[in-house]
Amino acid sequence: MRITSVRDGVVPIASAIANAFIDFSKMTASVVAVTVADGAGRQATGYGFNSNGRYAQPGLLQERFIPRLLEAPEAALAHPDGGLEPGGAWAAMMRNEKPGGHGDRSVAVGVLDMALWDAAAKLKDVPLWRLLADRYRGGAADDTAWVYAAGGYYYPGKDVAALVAEMQGYLDRGYSVVKMKIGGAPGTALRDALKEDVQRIEAVLKLLGGDGQRLCVDANGRFGLHAALAYGAALAPYNLRWYEEPLDPLDYATHATLAEHYTPPLATGENLFSMQDARNLIRHGGLRPDRDILQFDPALAYGLVEYLRTLQMLEAHGWSPRRCVPHGGHQFALNIAVGLGLGGNESYPEVFAPFGGFADAMPVQDSRIRMPDLPGIGFEGKADLWAVLRGL
Repeated sequence: MRITSVRDGVVPIASAIANAFIDFSKMTASVVAVTVADGAGRQATGYGFNSNGRYAQPGLLQERFIPRLLEAPEAALAHPDGGLEPGGAWAAMMRNEKPGGHGDRSVAVGVLDMALWDAAAKLKDVPLWRLLADRYRGGAADDTAWVYAAGGYYYPGKDVAALVAEMQGYLDRGYSVVKMKIGGAPGTALRDALKEDVQRIEAVLKLLGGDGQRLCVDANGRFGLHAALAYGAALAPYNLRWYEEPLDPLDYATHATLAEHYTPPLATGENLFSMQDARNLIRHGGLRPDRDILQFDPALAYGLVEYLRTLQMLEAHGWSPRRCVPHGGHQFALNIAVGLGLGGNESYPEVFAPFGGFADAMPVQDSRIRMPDLPGIGFEGKADLWAVLRGL
């Protein structure tokens, strides 16, 4: 088993949208293609990319991680089932890397890890969700995955009517649960921003029949404790599905304080990029395993090899994998959700094209989706994404 070639590129995913913290006017993504030969005459090419919200990593890929991957010992790449073992490749990529400081290198490694798992499943001629269920779950895979439509970004000239129309579009696509941004009114005092967001939330809730369990809100780490508490007090009566990332993701003590005062579910974790950071959140963030949601994104956090360690850590701390709903809206995490029994997956039906959304022949019904039997992650079943990947 050996890596025969690795190709990489940078793709723009810029748009005029913004959340409460950043805009996406210069956003890029790394894409890679990794070809693996099994030594018995069979080879497969796997593809990977990084999730939205973090920029492309061509320097780290070309200077450190691709050369190390190409030098990975053949024996380390062999799994006992006769297939590819991405864990051996991961160890080769992380050689001579000091612990801590997980920043952008976790994104670079995650891009390659995604491609390796795609190749591993293709070498077995099975979907990735099936490979994961067979290796880690005794063959048990979920029949469907719960998904929700993420959107509601700020956009020049976008008013409440446009927000409601966007959410109606998601309902028309088969989603019954949607997510919108809050906290992004520029240069506005807290009182006025909160008033504006309450109006936006109530308009969407009216569309959803007043059912707060069909709506999630996301502040993208914008608030300090005072603002987070003020928003929490205003949101609590709506019984929303969750209140997402109200605080800086590394401010665990403040998360714990908020959790003492906000009884409904909180969601966070998309900007934590290692098992150790996730463990610190679980140890010190005051989150509650009976209701809160963990959004660690394997594509940004060193890949599935590291995510498996995170799931083991969560189990040791009394958390079910059903509390995990990964960020990113990509097919990699969707396969992981089905194969490893997670609580669901984010979806981006209208933004971050071509990387957002799932395979073309996968209809959503009542916010649930059934996986196809395409080998690997299934990128080939998404025409606009496959057009980009095959260019490598």
